Amino acid sequence: MFDVTEHRSVRTGWLARLGALAVALVVVTGLSEAQAQSNAENLADQAHTELFTDEQFPSASKCASCHEAIYKEWASSNHAYASISPMFHKFEQAITNLTQGTIGTFCVRCHQSVGTTLGESRAAPLWERSQVSREGITCITCHRVKSEYYKANGERRIEPGQIYSSVYTNSDGEGLKKVIEDKSFYRVATNDEERGNKIHTEVVKFEQISKSEFCASCHQVAVNLGIKLEVVWDQYRDSPALEQGITCQECHMGKVPGTANGYAKGPAAVVNGEAINPDRDRHNHAFYGPGYPIAHPGIFPHNPAAENWTMEEWLQFDYRSGWGTEEFEDKVYNGEIEVEFPEVWSSEDDRFEARYIIEENLEGLEYKKDLRRQVMENGSHLDGPFFAQGPRVGQDFSFNYTVENINPGHNLPSGSLGAQPEIWLNVAVTDPDGNRIWESGYVDSDGDMADLHSKDVQEGTIEHDDQLFNLQTKFLTTNLKGTDREMFLPVSFDIDQRPFLRQPNTPTTVLNHPAFIRMEGRSIPPLGKRDANYTVPGELLTKPGTYKISARMRSRAEPIYFMRFVGATKEMEQSMNQWMLDMHPYTVEVEVQ
Repeated sequence: MFDVTEHRSVRTGWLARLGALAVALVVVTGLSEAQAQSNAENLADQAHTELFTDEQFPSASKCASCHEAIYKEWASSNHAYASISPMFHKFEQAITNLTQGTIGTFCVRCHQSVGTTLGESRAAPLWERSQVSREGITCITCHRVKSEYYKANGERRIEPGQIYSSVYTNSDGEGLKKVIEDKSFYRVATNDEERGNKIHTEVVKFEQISKSEFCASCHQVAVNLGIKLEVVWDQYRDSPALEQGITCQECHMGKVPGTANGYAKGPAAVVNGEAINPDRDRHNHAFYGPGYPIAHPGIFPHNPAAENWTMEEWLQFDYRSGWGTEEFEDKVYNGEIEVEFPEVWSSEDDRFEARYIIEENLEGLEYKKDLRRQVMENGSHLDGPFFAQGPRVGQDFSFNYTVENINPGHNLPSGSLGAQPEIWLNVAVTDPDGNRIWESGYVDSDGDMADLHSKDVQEGTIEHDDQLFNLQTKFLTTNLKGTDREMFLPVSFDIDQRPFLRQPNTPTTVLNHPAFIRMEGRSIPPLGKRDANYTVPGELLTKPGTYKISARMRSRAEPIYFMRFVGATKEMEQSMNQWMLDMHPYTVEVEVQ
């Protein structure tokens, strides 16, 4: 938490100005003097708290004036999405409910680090949070950290301070010194008495920010039971990348997504049109990774122009119906369609302006989608099909593909474990007439794989996919009969309908997993490979000729059954499936004799 001494001293000055406001409340509302004074104090205190928050924990939009390119990269990144994500909020609320609230701020201290530092309630909705809290892993989350230590689970102190306060980076600060020496030319201000663009006044070289250890605080996470939800750091510590001296930053902030091929060259800042240190290593703040957003595009990516409307107002803007497009608005104007717009969107001009912001944000999401494809394909390889003998009519045909993790840093997939993320192989065989005769890795009517969790499989409307190749790690929890049950949360609510998470009597290090819970890992280690074996029944090969075998790896952040478990909306499910990624798709022809 930040020091409130200054907060209180400034608040005293505010309260000295409340007399006129209190009198006005008495006149207008008819309140008693005591009630009016109390209401006035509350209004002033709220306004000052918002001002103090903005002053001591600057928003990323304040940094964008000099670091515009970096801001645009960050604005659509997973870091920027951490607090916005509707799936995060559904997940966090579900596990809070299941555990009777015993997890506290466990999730939000990473996803809403500044908000947690400010003491915002974990239950507060996004539109009641400060702007900088809604920015998730924002600029100051990393660049206002000066303590060099390794602690997991988001235990990290953010230094408060005005925009002029020091920032901590891998730079020596020589570029900043040049700017400050000629403030009039660069039109910058280093205190409130000066005019110009407000900038930080010092760059402190902080070695750990360039090391993988810096990422561990949020990317190595264990719940209080001892089960590990995020294991990237564990995997990296045992990886070839560590032995070779490759850091997380080289692959996730380098010039080629997912590979350690160095950094692009360019300025980190452009001040008054002048590039500062244009030949330095330039770290990409898109933070390449497999995640993707499903939030309303008026809310995410972050866009200062979108702040003209509140989050609640954006959620009323129906971008999917074409609001604000020429075609849609012409139909409204000509009376071809009738729409009862919310009051906030009753103006055609506002809808046009909002659509412009939407299109700009969708363009940013396409950029993110391309980076996601690159990082996933640069870290994996699919080869095959391989078979010992050629297929023949009426005989079973066995073949295999080899899936390889060519990433030296961590498993495929990595990240949060349990329900997400998903990577599986989809393979189909087509006969000479173009009919698909066999498939594995198919999805049900919701988009889920046809495994034990599929609603359609449970209802008997589709067959269970017995040959499914799925790299998704699962939790195994003990059920009432003492056997294991495959689950997507590390909570045994089959045993106790109102579970209270607590440390077991037996240390986790003895059992190698918490009591009643363990994980079934299916991911592929760094530089490892695994075969996916298939058999097409002979009765499906009915005629000789040219058959086609098509394969693709598929990736999705969350399974739909898990989204429904935590109470996700249909809109969220639709967006999740729309972002599903197909990797390494190709088709080969085989002759069936």
